[in-house]
Amino acid sequence: MTALTAPPKTAPPPSRPRTSAGAGKWRRRIPLLPALIFTIIVTQLPFVATLVISTFQWNILKPGDRHFIGLSNFKFVFTDERLRTAVLNTIVLTASVVLISVVLGLGLAMLLDRRFLGRGLARTMLIAPFLVMPVAAALLWKHAIYNPDYGLLNGTLNAVYRLFGAANGPTIDWVSSYPMPAVVVSLVWQWTPFMMLILLAGLQAQPGDVLEAARVDGASAMATFRHITLPHLRQYIELGVLLGTIYVVQTFDAVYTITQGGPGSQTTNLPYEIYLTMFRKYEYGQAAAAGVVVVLGSIVIATFALRTIASLFREEVSR
Repeated sequence: MTALTAPPKTAPPPSRPRTSAGAGKWRRRIPLLPALIFTIIVTQLPFVATLVISTFQWNILKPGDRHFIGLSNFKFVFTDERLRTAVLNTIVLTASVVLISVVLGLGLAMLLDRRFLGRGLARTMLIAPFLVMPVAAALLWKHAIYNPDYGLLNGTLNAVYRLFGAANGPTIDWVSSYPMPAVVVSLVWQWTPFMMLILLAGLQAQPGDVLEAARVDGASAMATFRHITLPHLRQYIELGVLLGTIYVVQTFDAVYTITQGGPGSQTTNLPYEIYLTMFRKYEYGQAAAAGVVVVLGSIVIATFALRTIASLFREEVSR
């Protein structure tokens, strides 16, 4: 009998050197370096400069009196009465605009999710306010709608009063009488299309078989919306709220154009207060400290927004 011989051992494939693998990774990243360097120069260097300025007592009217004071400007930001009022106005303005825009956007998205004649035209017209420049939108509302002499609101009121036999209707200065609602309504008009687009995308991502099963089981439209559609839209609503908050909290155009913070600082939000501190009081250090606080708050909100976006992508991939 012949002895069984073991098959010859094959040599393992040569392992790729770690240095070459690392070099390959860097070669793939090299094309991104110009964009990274540009981003650092445009965003991070000015922020570092702002941080440095926020630690100085610096008033441009006293050029020889600039000196390092540490965190005193941040203490001023959190204790100054005007800035506390600006923070409160910012919270009221942001919460009002975002919540109303989400509710209206959800209603419009539900309507546009149905099939009807002219749906494409309706979508285009409803998206149009979001495409208007913020300053142009604010000027439109201030002069064409709110103006007490020739604005659309007072003109409509006068026409209604004349229908009932009155000689003329009331003349209301909407901006002076209702400053915060005037700014909120103009911003809601501009941001509702943004919320509508996000929620419409969520509605169209619903699984059709689940909705069909609910109809076969005899579920009413309200029950389907409450138990299927609304839970499905939860992350889209969160995304809209977070992104809307990031943008609306930085609103400057509408406040500056419509009310200029008045009357009596009733609509002065943080960006406008920073503008006043910088260009009216000429306190560069205090304005820089307030700007840093706003940026850090926006970063916190943006972190939650990015997590929500990542969870939406994970859901789409898992399907």
